[in-house]
Amino acid sequence: MTEKIPVTPRVRKIQRAALTLLVIGGAINTMDRAALAIANPLIRHDFGLSIAQMGALLSAFLWAYAFSQLPVGVLIDRFGPRKLLAWGLVLWSGAQMLCGFVTGMTQFFIARLLLGIGEAPQFPSAGRVVRDWFAVRDRGLATGIFNGSSTLGTGLAAPVLTALMLAFGWRWMFIVMGVLGLIAGVLWYWLYREPSQVGLTAAENRYRSEGDQAGEIKQITVREWGGLFRSATTWGLLVGYFGTIYVQWVFYAWMPGYLEIERHMSVARTGIAAGIPYIFAVVGSLTAGWLVDFLTRRGVSPISSRKLPLCTVLVLETGCVIAAALVPSNTVAIACLSGAMFFGTAATTYSWALVTVVGPANCTGSFGSLQNFGGYIGGSLAPVATGLIVQATGSFVPALFAGAGMALFSAIAYFLLIRGPIVHRVRTPLAAAV
Repeated sequence: MTEKIPVTPRVRKIQRAALTLLVIGGAINTMDRAALAIANPLIRHDFGLSIAQMGALLSAFLWAYAFSQLPVGVLIDRFGPRKLLAWGLVLWSGAQMLCGFVTGMTQFFIARLLLGIGEAPQFPSAGRVVRDWFAVRDRGLATGIFNGSSTLGTGLAAPVLTALMLAFGWRWMFIVMGVLGLIAGVLWYWLYREPSQVGLTAAENRYRSEGDQAGEIKQITVREWGGLFRSATTWGLLVGYFGTIYVQWVFYAWMPGYLEIERHMSVARTGIAAGIPYIFAVVGSLTAGWLVDFLTRRGVSPISSRKLPLCTVLVLETGCVIAAALVPSNTVAIACLSGAMFFGTAATTYSWALVTVVGPANCTGSFGSLQNFGGYIGGSLAPVATGLIVQATGSFVPALFAGAGMALFSAIAYFLLIRGPIVHRVRTPLAAAV
């Protein structure tokens, strides 16, 4: 077995600082997008909005976020995550503050669009940071840590935002969160550095590239970005994540409603029960990251150490969702939902871990953004589709079956389409190794 290149104290310090900042940014990211849902009743009352108008406000973020992924990945790969994530933090935090000053539906809609655009660089940037600073053998847990920030933020959103809203009003809730985001943006730009800005030693650079199967290009061009779509691996990331995030957003948007309407739980009990699966989700993210590194360090290829567990947890999630729909006991249903969230969040960790190994390092932001584009098209459709199915059938059971089908669809897509890394070649910069 080849001797592993050790991590120097300087690189280890940079890794820890970067992950800390990414977790803070990721938690603020998901809390900010949840603020409108938390303040939903008060805002509808103050502005006299209908349910349909509030639905349009809620969906504005998702569609803007999804389509902003397409250009943002190339921008990350050209300008680096230090600049792009800082710009994103400033834009989305400004948009969040703007929500505290709006006077009508149109202004609110524009602010939510800007929020979606500003938040777009967060997770593709995180994937690029992990690719830039961690050897393949160490990328799994790092991915699990930054990916867990989204679930952490979702779990913190209800108690923190509700407390702010009750203490200061919904407008100040938005303003305070916007100020926190601006502070996070300043800290990110001030403290984070790209590898090219540090003056790394030869040994430190060898550590960063250790285990990579794909080559590297100097700077991605539009032609090379378009060439990514000629690879089945790219389509595997995009299509597979579509179904993965679809299931997640069934839970994010409808879990409390499911427990109250289908399971006849009281509002008070729902508030407690709905929080339990999110605890398992955080554990699932960290466990998945640890397993990726465990397998990689024992000789499993970077692709297989991510792809095979990914397909497995999606199949297990399928079973948990079906069981949650069918079991008569509410307690067992919560346990099944907890299992579904554990495996579902593990799946997102494996997906982001794949992004760090499927192609040249300077395309990592592009891979992450394309994956996120597919995922949030699915995420945008899930709340609407679930609502329509429940309205048509009078039950959440068919909607949960649809979610289970999406998880299984994703497992099949990942298994069939992701067949190897996209390798840099001399005459065709990005040819698919399939």
